[in-house]
Amino acid sequence: MPLLKNGKQVTEDKWVRVEDDADLPEDCHALVSMGRWLKDRETLLTRNKPIGVALESSDNPDEIMDDLDRFSLIAVDFPQFKDGRGFSYGRLIRHRGGYQGELRATGGVLVDQLHYLARCGYDAVDGDARITESAWAEANSRFREVYQPTGDGRKTVMQKRHAG
Repeated sequence: MPLLKNGKQVTEDKWVRVEDDADLPEDCHALVSMGRWLKDRETLLTRNKPIGVALESSDNPDEIMDDLDRFSLIAVDFPQFKDGRGFSYGRLIRHRGGYQGELRATGGVLVDQLHYLARCGYDAVDGDARITESAWAEANSRFREVYQPTGDGRKTVMQKRHAG
């Protein structure tokens, strides 16, 4: 699947997904499950390489909110297009939690969702083969006005009406 970061195609993903029962490689950027993070937190904190956490839609992001500054990557799985929990997780992690690292949507992400992912704080997408640089640019320029407030700084229609 293609990986886009900030709307640009990435040819090499430096992150390696490490299964819960596998040894942790010392020489790579390791992406572990939230379960493994919670279980092996103290050991994982001693690593000299970047660490990332992968959230499933059934995980509770509140359980890692105090550790957000420890992660270089948070990957949130979208198991299917109709499961919107990942949008809420993005808002919680990026806007409420103040997370500054890479927030990546993975799995069943569709082109039609790119605009909303960006508004929720995602800056990377690893999904459908139709997700390209041009699709990202088109999706994020499609709507001139927005109705819901997010942390992206765009004024909502209501805010513009009250200001003008």
